[in-house]
Amino acid sequence: MDLLPFSPAHAAHAATVAGWATSATELALWCGAREFPLPPRAVIDWHGDGDVRPHLLFDGGEPVGYGELWLDADEDEVELARIIVAPELRGRSIGRTLVAGLLARALETGHADVFLRVHPDNGAAVRCYLGAGFVPVEAQLADAWNASQPVAYTWLRHSPETPAG
Repeated sequence: MDLLPFSPAHAAHAATVAGWATSATELALWCGAREFPLPPRAVIDWHGDGDVRPHLLFDGGEPVGYGELWLDADEDEVELARIIVAPELRGRSIGRTLVAGLLARALETGHADVFLRVHPDNGAAVRCYLGAGFVPVEAQLADAWNASQPVAYTWLRHSPETPAG
């Protein structure tokens, strides 16, 4: 599998990625959007922020996963975000492959910390991230970060001391 930056050459895949959320509930868990189905233009629009680094995971030339790195130079951190796998391929460790690739790219940026947030009702994603070496942040920190969020996310930090399994 190949993890590649989502480039203008991949714009045709925006509709594919947008269609991977198969219900309004799944869409909200994935990216917080409320308009179902997600318009393909929304995926392209996410890339307009210069601090967002979108990626596609390909298997045999077909996209099978999508995720972003959100760089924050002021805080010296990277957040993994909007991670999703094609619905017909879930449960086959593609999510772990995608997260491992995104994590490697995040670490290459040289930022001190790598975080992610996940909707607390997305148990499969939480298990994937814990298996990839992420650990929950301290409760007080999570509470502070959630103060301005629409839901009380589960916040996780990459821990180099935690072996990925």
